[in-house]
Amino acid sequence: MNIGEVARRSGASVKAVRYYEQLGLLTPARGTNGYREYDETQLRVLQEIRELAACGIAPSRAHAFVACLDLGHEHGDDCVSSLAVYRKHISELDHTIDTLIARRNLLQARLSAGAERGFLAAAGADHHAVEHALLPEGLPAPEDDGAATHLLGLRLPALRLPVTGGGELSFESMNAGTTVLYLYPLTGRPDADLPEGWESIPGARGCTAEACDFRDHYGELREAGADRVFGLSGQSRTYQMEVARRLRLPFQMISDEGMLLGAALSLPTFTAPGHEQLYSRLTLIVVDGVIDHVFYPIFPPNTHAQQVLHWLRARKQT
Repeated sequence: MNIGEVARRSGASVKAVRYYEQLGLLTPARGTNGYREYDETQLRVLQEIRELAACGIAPSRAHAFVACLDLGHEHGDDCVSSLAVYRKHISELDHTIDTLIARRNLLQARLSAGAERGFLAAAGADHHAVEHALLPEGLPAPEDDGAATHLLGLRLPALRLPVTGGGELSFESMNAGTTVLYLYPLTGRPDADLPEGWESIPGARGCTAEACDFRDHYGELREAGADRVFGLSGQSRTYQMEVARRLRLPFQMISDEGMLLGAALSLPTFTAPGHEQLYSRLTLIVVDGVIDHVFYPIFPPNTHAQQVLHWLRARKQT
């Protein structure tokens, strides 16, 4: 075979074949006319070199494999020296991966710190402006689909769920007094993107603004008769702890990753990209363990705590 044919059959370029010769990996014979002549042995070497390159092993490191083939082995990695090349390359890859992971973690930490500083700086200047800025104009309002009409008069199930304050909260603690329990799909973070198309889902956007509204009116809610206030979503406690710290929430957040409350009460939920099930936004007023009032649907979320406050004050006056 001439160089053009061996290049075609091996899938290598003519330039690559000549480079491999320069590295000493190929030693073609010479015809009477002085042209290179390749046989099936050189073709097998070329195939081996290309297979190694696909694994990330450069031709300059292929000598052990070619030597193994020259010894008559069927495979270039039948020899101990070839296996040593594998081990060295894997070790180098592990080091590269570790370096990249460490670099990514550093970048993520800097992204989180920078995003949080910007959020807190803006909130410190005018947190009401920040809340409204978090809610773009033209958000679709949710419609009452009747998915919460059955809740009135139901007793809360006997659940124990993790809370941001540590440990688990027993729902039996709500069997006495008045509890404001607001459910929301998920709270975003400054360093992470919301699910794709989030703003087009009616009632989805606004969890941070809603939490801030409950924070800002927490004292008034207590004065109006709320013995306790809780937020609840399907996010992890670790995630919610970061949100509670960043937003300086004075009340605890309940983590219901298994959607246990939703299953027990048949609560309305929806799906979003990357999330099989999320709670629809609603608020339960629980009196002595029984659901006394339901806010559903909720819109806009950034003033919902004030809506709850007005309801509590009206009830107190009757």
